[in-house]
Amino acid sequence: MWSNLQRWRGVALVATALVATVWLAASNQLVLYIHPRYIVFTVIMAGIALVLVVAGLLARRGHRDDEDAPPARLPRLLSFLGLAIAAVIAITMVALPPATLTSATADQRSINSTTVGAQAQNVDTVASSPAGAFAKFTVVDWASLLRQTNDLAFYSGKPVDVVGFITVDPDDPDNVFYVSRFVVTCCAVDAQPVGIPVYYPNWTSTFKAGDWVEATGGFTANRSTTSAQGIALEPANVLAVEQPSEPYLY
Repeated sequence: MWSNLQRWRGVALVATALVATVWLAASNQLVLYIHPRYIVFTVIMAGIALVLVVAGLLARRGHRDDEDAPPARLPRLLSFLGLAIAAVIAITMVALPPATLTSATADQRSINSTTVGAQAQNVDTVASSPAGAFAKFTVVDWASLLRQTNDLAFYSGKPVDVVGFITVDPDDPDNVFYVSRFVVTCCAVDAQPVGIPVYYPNWTSTFKAGDWVEATGGFTANRSTTSAQGIALEPANVLAVEQPSEPYLY
């Protein structure tokens, strides 16, 4: 029995992880872990690995160890413990629904602490764009512009309509929050939070950190006396919304 356990545990756990990967891709949930451009590659590699696992199973058929003596107690205990932990992880991948990164993660990674990647807009390029183009800008688009200029004249007449989750402005937590999104370059491990400040006095009476909202309005001078953000969205409306099916931006 011990030799059978040793022989098959690795194959079983690898097969479980591969099946979980394919299932996540089929249910369109693999995007919660990796950038969409890597999904096809990941599925192909998982398929190849599954073929190799099946080949390994066939190759092992009929093979028997001449000796089935269990190891000493401590190594055997550690081996069982490692197997149990790996099994729990593998089963969790299949049984539990995948979860997105949260506002708590955004707080840990410091919002707007890095550049916003390939989607960054350029002030000079978009300055003459029609108002309708700005209405389609995402959190990433606006965050990139706010990094480049604080000129209120640039933002005048440009409508803002963004969807994201709420993170707290630590300098004025009662009156200012960020509408935030995670930007993923490769996978969720490297996801970086970006956001735009919203001046909304006593917002905690209506929302809480982590809530997904749609905020519309325009940028003005931030009326908060303690926030470090010179410009903030003055919302015409803030509505609670469901989390998008693809919560990350790329």
